[in-house]
Amino acid sequence: MIELWTWSTPNGRKVSIMLEECGLPYHVHPVDITRGEQFAPEFLRISPNNKIPAIIDRDNGWSVFESGAILIYLAEKTGRFLPREPKLRLQTLEWLMFQMGSVGPMFGQAHHFLHFNPGKCPYAEERYHREVERLYGVMDRRLGESRYLACDDYTIADIATWPWVARFRFHRVDLQDWPQVRRWYEEIAERPAVRRGYDVPARGEEIPRVS
Repeated sequence: MIELWTWSTPNGRKVSIMLEECGLPYHVHPVDITRGEQFAPEFLRISPNNKIPAIIDRDNGWSVFESGAILIYLAEKTGRFLPREPKLRLQTLEWLMFQMGSVGPMFGQAHHFLHFNPGKCPYAEERYHREVERLYGVMDRRLGESRYLACDDYTIADIATWPWVARFRFHRVDLQDWPQVRRWYEEIAERPAVRRGYDVPARGEEIPRVS
């Protein structure tokens, strides 16, 4: 059994989608970040940076924080979504780090300035919107070469990145402008495990549709 501390954010959804994809039983502990629950001392013990998500694996008692580390841990635990062939494994880790180092931080800043605080800092809005569009271009080119981000198989790189693209309306982009990203996004959105894992904790939220 996996104990999951999470909230309905892109980082949180990575892990609930992964758990659903792997078919692992899990119990959800909602951490309402809008009320500051991530700063509770008991949560700090498993997530030193006060960020969701975090897990405890009751099979061995290990706790894991940071979404990318959790995805790697679960992939290695189950033998799924992280190729064993050395080159494909490396490519998967490259594109996972692309999400962790570029898509997550830059999209997150775009959410802050473009969606949650519009009109307060035009320079920041322009800067992050321009960077978001550049990153969509990187993904679109890659997905023109490969069915999925890392290779032709669905991997943790896709599981990590897809929930961030699911907030495309926050980014003020039209996925029609990025046809390969749209193809990839819509294909993944139809996966039953993605549908189940998206609304965790259950709040009645539906996957955004392009049209």
